[in-house]
Amino acid sequence: MAFEKLVRYQVEGSIYYGDLIETAETGFKVRRLSGGLGGFQPQGDIDTVNKLLCPLEKTPIILCIGLNYKKHATEASLEIPDYPVVFTKPSDALAGPGEAIPISPGAQSMLDYEGELVVVISKDCKNLPEDVDLSEYVLGYTAGNDVSARNYQLPKAGGGQYSYAKSFDKFAPIGPYIVSSSVIKDPQSLKYVTRVNGKTVQETDTDDMIWSVKAILRHLTRGTTVRAGTIIMTGTPAGVGFFRNLFLQDGDMVEVEIEGVMKLSNIIKYEDHASKM
Repeated sequence: MAFEKLVRYQVEGSIYYGDLIETAETGFKVRRLSGGLGGFQPQGDIDTVNKLLCPLEKTPIILCIGLNYKKHATEASLEIPDYPVVFTKPSDALAGPGEAIPISPGAQSMLDYEGELVVVISKDCKNLPEDVDLSEYVLGYTAGNDVSARNYQLPKAGGGQYSYAKSFDKFAPIGPYIVSSSVIKDPQSLKYVTRVNGKTVQETDTDDMIWSVKAILRHLTRGTTVRAGTIIMTGTPAGVGFFRNLFLQDGDMVEVEIEGVMKLSNIIKYEDHASKM
């Protein structure tokens, strides 16, 4: 693998992929990479930048898993289904580290966070076997926030489906980088927390997942081609705002930190130019 921490950044008007070498007060030191998801190659250039972009330029689709943590199912008083709950977000929901998340007026009343472990697919895959080697199809792992407008998710508004409530522009921030699957060999042995304005609201080990990353990939590729660059949000643990009566407000800072690996930070930004529904 040509990288350990894949980033995107801009230098003199041009955008590059790179391997993050060092984070310091003066900025980020990055080894420039050539190529793309089909294969990256290190170049000789070392750049120092003060800002990282979304680690992926684009995605064909964002596939999401609902109700995938045992303690979350308990807090929601929901039975665990026989198969993973799958919903989608459009590509325009993708956002990067440090970006403000724009919230239209109709989505502001019950706005919620969902910290998640995110999987990025490296190449097209279909009908993966039970003994699949994750490193063959997983580019790496990153932190994500499945931002959710709960008022549109309630049965009377959403008809029992999740997608609309979670599909607004930039409702799927990820980053700040993608850690190679050669570095994270076991995604079920991670710990992560979600914080709102510095206060911990979610805390979990990924071994609390009902369906492992491998089980999720096998289910999603059953009879279906999952394309390179697809983002998979693997579900959120207990502690979501809906069950705390804690909803996000204008200016709130949401952080999702995978312990010892990375921290994703985004500010909530209410908009006032769209009409309410």
